[in-house]
Amino acid sequence: MSGAYPALAARRPLILDLDGSVPPLDRGETRLPLEAWQETIRFGCSWKDYARFASHLEAILPEEYGCVFTGSGDFHHLSLLLLKRLQRRAALPPACLDLVICDNHPDTMRYLFGLHCGSWAYHAAGAACVRHVHALGLTSADITLAHAWENHLGPLFRGKLTYWSVGRKPAWPFRRGRGGNFPSADALIQAFLPVLEAEGPVYLSIDKDVLHPDVARTTWDQGVFSLPHLAAVIGACAGRLAGADICGDVSGYRYAGWGKRFLSRLDGQRAPDPERVLLLRERQGKVNRELLGFFSSFAANRPYAPAAYPYPE
Repeated sequence: MSGAYPALAARRPLILDLDGSVPPLDRGETRLPLEAWQETIRFGCSWKDYARFASHLEAILPEEYGCVFTGSGDFHHLSLLLLKRLQRRAALPPACLDLVICDNHPDTMRYLFGLHCGSWAYHAAGAACVRHVHALGLTSADITLAHAWENHLGPLFRGKLTYWSVGRKPAWPFRRGRGGNFPSADALIQAFLPVLEAEGPVYLSIDKDVLHPDVARTTWDQGVFSLPHLAAVIGACAGRLAGADICGDVSGYRYAGWGKRFLSRLDGQRAPDPERVLLLRERQGKVNRELLGFFSSFAANRPYAPAAYPYPE
């Protein structure tokens, strides 16, 4: 897969536009209008609806695309679809690919009704092509003892998944897969980079709730990463990146069905008011462009200087 990363960076970014949250990228993006699927797919969906959406997407996706933007973090489970598509189309051999997830949450939670934005990483760990999953930047209470029963722990005990947390010591059920709990994001990145395998393709999935709220606000509880931390991760994957996606943009939505309304409230989601959404979206657009700048610069072996952060309120 050598050379996959420069090829990915050179391709047009793709926006799966389910919620209208991703501002223009100013890089000649391809935008697919998918709002008709929002109620069905957002937050979680049945496996039947997941398969229907995957089939629809397969028929309209361009032959090649770069980094994929999926909108709100409520759509992070689309990463599983994109990973499985890559596995199939690239005919990836077993256990060849490292999945690196930058997220404030482990996304290995149990979901009884199919696939969920907080459960997809568990299923991704079971994909045939995946060698190892690294979850970076966790500060969520999801890895504390009180929430252990809510998580699938199999990938941890099989040595397939590693948690890297900041200021949130994982409870004992999670420690077999613990990369470490670090006092700062700087310390986490310094420890992680030498551990990342030196060979084989990488799929990178970024949920911007891993970022400190002063960098970009989302509708979920957030971590402590800055853009230079993400730049360091992207740079470590240079020359090996087979696929990448980004979520965590801001949108409000009222579900037509009572089930998702109840579950999203139970998860503590708080959508900002419409005027606030517009302000947050402007900042999110700047962050998206910065991230694309990291991809392009590292692919060309150029140093990249991020803009000053945090942005003023």
